[in-house]
Amino acid sequence: MEARREHFLTEIDRQTRSRSPRRAPRSRGRWGLAAGAAMAAGAAVVVLTLGSSSSDAPLNTPPASVASVELLERAALAAAATTPQTKVRAGQYSYVKTVGHTSVLSEGKSGDVQLLRESEAMEQWTSVDGSERTLQRKDGSDSLVPETPGRGSLNAPTYDFLAALPTDPDALLKQIRDDVQKNHGAGSDSTTGPDQEAFVTIGDLLRSGVTPPDTAASLYRAAALISGVDIVTDVVDAAGRKGVAVARTHEGERTEWIFDESTARLLGERTVLVEDNAWGKAGTVVTSVAVINSGIVDEAGRVP
Repeated sequence: MEARREHFLTEIDRQTRSRSPRRAPRSRGRWGLAAGAAMAAGAAVVVLTLGSSSSDAPLNTPPASVASVELLERAALAAAATTPQTKVRAGQYSYVKTVGHTSVLSEGKSGDVQLLRESEAMEQWTSVDGSERTLQRKDGSDSLVPETPGRGSLNAPTYDFLAALPTDPDALLKQIRDDVQKNHGAGSDSTTGPDQEAFVTIGDLLRSGVTPPDTAASLYRAAALISGVDIVTDVVDAAGRKGVAVARTHEGERTEWIFDESTARLLGERTVLVEDNAWGKAGTVVTSVAVINSGIVDEAGRVP
């Protein structure tokens, strides 16, 4: 317990001193360590989100496995074959509904540390052109995100932003790498590193809402160019659906994108510990988020 508490406090200190800006919460399951204070409970809290550990992959990390490349290509072909029912236009919204959980490490006044779960069951409507505020619905309650998305970014994508991304996988991966290199490359205080951050970024973009077919296909093919990507069989998403995963392991934590094995459709994402650490035992699913429904709608609050 004391070792776990020391690790927890070390992470808070590291985040406080970090020069790297925190990314916007585009991902419902982003594994980073964000220290905060729960004023009412008087507790320190660390939220576990996908993709953050100590160093980047070693130089001898193998290229993506043949099996993972094959699955990603199947996913790319399936995505490219998707035809929108109508042309997306200004004034519409990208809708996504998710279920699942993220993990929160909380230290109370007495010094005891507990790993808690926070629900990621929610619905979200994002303006396709970023001109209107994003609507979120949790536990039957609606709220508007304070700022409009604007044009969008890799951290907070809109449909129009995604549609403007390169459809050449090499060019797309270069753009993503150039972006993450600023905050996660050599000389930064990043706890992720550019390879893992690129993998996590692609996963976030793919399940952020509705991704244009050509962009989705390019994202899958770009992921196949990242070293250390492999496959995991017999996995289950947050909705209880069985599938097969494309995964990347980083410092004892495996990030998995779960696909329907027959259709290669993306079901969700989860992170599993492959080594015992301060957050739990090997095999612990610390985050798991499944996409239940998505589509383009005419008004915020409507569903496809």
